[in-house]
Amino acid sequence: MNPIALLLLLFAVLLTPQRTQADPIRPKVLILTTFEIGADTGDRPGELQYWVEREKLTETLDIPGLLHPLRFNDSGVYAMLTGTCNRSGLAMMLLGSDPRLDLTQTYFIMAGIAGVDPNRASVGSAAWAQWVVDGDNVNEIDGHDAPKEWPYGILPYGATSPDQPPGPHDWSQKPMAFQLDPGLVSWAFNLSKDVSLSDTPELSKYRASYAGYPNAQRPPFVLIGDALGSARYWHGAALTRWAENWCKLYTDGKANFVMTECEDQSIAYALYMLGRAHRVDPRRYLVLRAASNYCEPPPGVTVLDSLLHGEASGELLAVESAYRVGARVVHELMQHWDRYATELPRLNYPAAAGADGR
Repeated sequence: MNPIALLLLLFAVLLTPQRTQADPIRPKVLILTTFEIGADTGDRPGELQYWVEREKLTETLDIPGLLHPLRFNDSGVYAMLTGTCNRSGLAMMLLGSDPRLDLTQTYFIMAGIAGVDPNRASVGSAAWAQWVVDGDNVNEIDGHDAPKEWPYGILPYGATSPDQPPGPHDWSQKPMAFQLDPGLVSWAFNLSKDVSLSDTPELSKYRASYAGYPNAQRPPFVLIGDALGSARYWHGAALTRWAENWCKLYTDGKANFVMTECEDQSIAYALYMLGRAHRVDPRRYLVLRAASNYCEPPPGVTVLDSLLHGEASGELLAVESAYRVGARVVHELMQHWDRYATELPRLNYPAAAGADGR
């Protein structure tokens, strides 16, 4: 190489911005997913794959301790595989403690699948949560030993019956219910409520079996509905009543149970703690869950049959719905980042022309 070319190369290296502790990594949007099936691209999709493929998240970033690298693109859209159940909260704490990252302006968007209350919505539908309620910290006795008038054997700490709110000696870790930013949730719902969702003849036929549940029979739609997080995969009408009542007990009647899943309570608590450490802004947390199954069987089907082999799988439909609805919001945040970096979106903010999740 001649001396002039060498000198030019040296200047190019010296003038290229180097990432240092004073130049942290600042994700604009972080998509949270909980599982993947096989590879991140090119096979049967889990929650992560459509985001990687369609948002062109071709780059990777290893976070010490995490089992899967972050995926990202040059625009500032990142996606994370948190793992399932309580592992998700531990993963968030690892992420939030990485000194290379500045997450104080990052929007965290859970885009996962869930079970749905047939009283509220249908398989394939997608719900933005206003509340995330913890369903893990409970007093539970064998249902066979419960008083006959009890609908189930689960009750809050400090209570003496299932319908009582937590008592004065409730020693479960607080908070048990997390209210997401109402303005941000309303904005996200309003922006995405008319997104067209896919359907299949098989699932349409399956929905028809839910006689007496008009919302369960509807084609997939977008709604506002709250999430109950519990590490148990439960099923049945009695436990659906528990979930509906539990969400009310811990929110003074404000939450409306729609989706049951395993992670959002752990992630919400991790963001709450990271917020106390000034590592994140927990107001910038959105929970979007798309229904892959119902949490109780249709009339005439036993709970066991429904759980083991009676449910039509809506997993692929739910993964598609989560992407379409979530992408509408992601694209709007990115197109108007100059505003949303410092201001949380509100309903009086106009949507960007052409922003959609398809």
